[in-house]
Amino acid sequence: MAETPETNGNGAAQQPAQQQAPVKMNVLAQFVRDMSFENILAQKGVQGDVQPDVQLQVNLDAKKRSAENQYEVILKLQITSKAKESGNTLFVLELEYAGVFHVENVPEEQLHPFLLIECPRMLFPFVRRIVSDVTRDGGFPPLNLETIDFLQLYRTELARRASEQKSETAEA
Repeated sequence: MAETPETNGNGAAQQPAQQQAPVKMNVLAQFVRDMSFENILAQKGVQGDVQPDVQLQVNLDAKKRSAENQYEVILKLQITSKAKESGNTLFVLELEYAGVFHVENVPEEQLHPFLLIECPRMLFPFVRRIVSDVTRDGGFPPLNLETIDFLQLYRTELARRASEQKSETAEA
């Protein structure tokens, strides 16, 4: 059953005594910090039709900048494409894409997940475009990355760290 809000004498809902200011986020800058593409297929001269098996590793990093309410969030990708039959590596793409964000009105306990979930969501479309362009320009069909679930990635990392700490305390 839904609760009905308390009303004042005029029938208008009363506002909570302390209203939290809305979250404010601005992307101040975004840029490629580091990128490497190695076309191993061209170097080795592999012949014939090759079916690729693409593997993607994603890492995230966030750090406070010297300016107030500014954070740098880095989305790190390592993409390796191997031939399904032989297992030979076709190409390796490593990309570090960073964004500088101005974030206000996020409670301290929610800042870490905000920086590692919401900020990468903002960066991802640009990363997807870079990966597509680089693989195409490198002589392969453009690689269109599937959308990454940053919330699930964050939860998985928290669970991994919790189990790691649990095993460390069990050993002690």
